[in-house]
Amino acid sequence: MLKIALSGNVMKYVELKEGLKDFTLFSLNDIRLLDEQFHRRRLNEWQKKNYIKKIVRGYYVFSDLKMDENVLFEIANKIYSPSYISLEMAFSYYGLIPESVYEVTSISTRKTYSFKTPVAKFSFKSIKPDFFWGYEIKRYGTKTFKIAEPEKAVLDYFYFNSGIATRREFESMRFNNEVFSRLVNLKKFLLYLNRFHQKALQKRVGLFLEFMKNA
Repeated sequence: MLKIALSGNVMKYVELKEGLKDFTLFSLNDIRLLDEQFHRRRLNEWQKKNYIKKIVRGYYVFSDLKMDENVLFEIANKIYSPSYISLEMAFSYYGLIPESVYEVTSISTRKTYSFKTPVAKFSFKSIKPDFFWGYEIKRYGTKTFKIAEPEKAVLDYFYFNSGIATRREFESMRFNNEVFSRLVNLKKFLLYLNRFHQKALQKRVGLFLEFMKNA
């Protein structure tokens, strides 16, 4: 990142906007790469003027940033890293369920945590590092985000919801059978399932697959 020339040695908002125009989310450290002498009180001033919004401690966006699913996913990845989108939000993204989901759900190797922010609620479920796989990098424009593959999103869900094991509970998931059959590679799904090395999980997922087969 190149440092920008500052008018009167004090960074102005327009200079910040130009310097970070390619950033979805930025931090105080990002700003100080532009101006080593930058004082954080300027961030408070710009928040009061609604030039910028604080997402979580240490991370900000420009207030005129257009929010959509892709942007929210990228923000989720960055505010709690390492993480990837999964569970209900991934189901909605892939069209596996009919409902819109208003909480951005993710998996992380860090502790379980959630953030209520001005743009969305972000929640993160903690998983063992051994199970932190099965995601892919999606590109939108020049940006990217990480999201579980359909197979892993389903397995993540059963991993964290150990009580789901009956037909009624499977029905309550409201999965679209046609979309599931089209998106989920059964061979990959079973390979991923075996990587968990959990007999109870294998049994419940086996019942779920039988349910989906006859749905």
